[in-house]
Amino acid sequence: MRPCRLAAWSIGLVLFAAANAKEPPPLIIVWPTLGQPVVRFSFGKFKEIGFSGKQHDFTTDVTAENLWNKKIYRSEFTLYVFDKNKVRIGDAWIAINDLAPKGVVKFQTAISASGTISSLELAPRSLPTELQAFLPSKTISITVNSVPQGAELKIDGVPAGTTPKIVQVTSGKHALSFSKEGFSSGTFPLEITSDDVSGGSVSYELGTATHDTVELRDGSVLSGDVQSMSATEIVIRVGGAVQRLGRNQVKRIVLIQRETPLE
Repeated sequence: MRPCRLAAWSIGLVLFAAANAKEPPPLIIVWPTLGQPVVRFSFGKFKEIGFSGKQHDFTTDVTAENLWNKKIYRSEFTLYVFDKNKVRIGDAWIAINDLAPKGVVKFQTAISASGTISSLELAPRSLPTELQAFLPSKTISITVNSVPQGAELKIDGVPAGTTPKIVQVTSGKHALSFSKEGFSSGTFPLEITSDDVSGGSVSYELGTATHDTVELRDGSVLSGDVQSMSATEIVIRVGGAVQRLGRNQVKRIVLIQRETPLE
């Protein structure tokens, strides 16, 4: 009978260990990460409910607590999930509605991921008016053109190609700069509001150049008044100073049309 007692004792140890196995601590996210906290999410154990190839489906029990001093009528978030190497392996969508200050709500969320979930991040999708500043900057696409086309375009001082050009711009105020050889450069102020949508266009007409342009073979460009040209020399006045250039220094000359002086 002694072996029977040992077997029973071993089974008892196994059952005791299983009963006392601790659940992993919940993953907690306090949003936003900076400034006054608004809501705290607690995510329980991720339970696998199915899989297809490398894609696994999980559910988790979520507790949301309103830490704000106002009622949260509706907020939506994208939940990004990462593996232990901080590689994003999936996402989910969560929302809270009509949550009073210090109120708590519990719900279940489904997550599809291509690996084992190790950490989480939240990104807001829709927020009350008072929290709009936490939303990612809105970006829209617009077509920027010029008359004539082919002008070099800069957005807030950053080169963006030549016109016509489809560009991405964020909400706020911007400066579109245009330049084209033979024409006066110009800047167009642009303001994008939260109500604007993609598909708009901007067209800027460049003015006629007021100076001749001499492009040198070393890549530099002179803008001034060409005084004379010969088979061996070009004379140009730049800012009141006369410069004499050998023909082999010059790559190209663009002359503006001038009115014939009255006699």
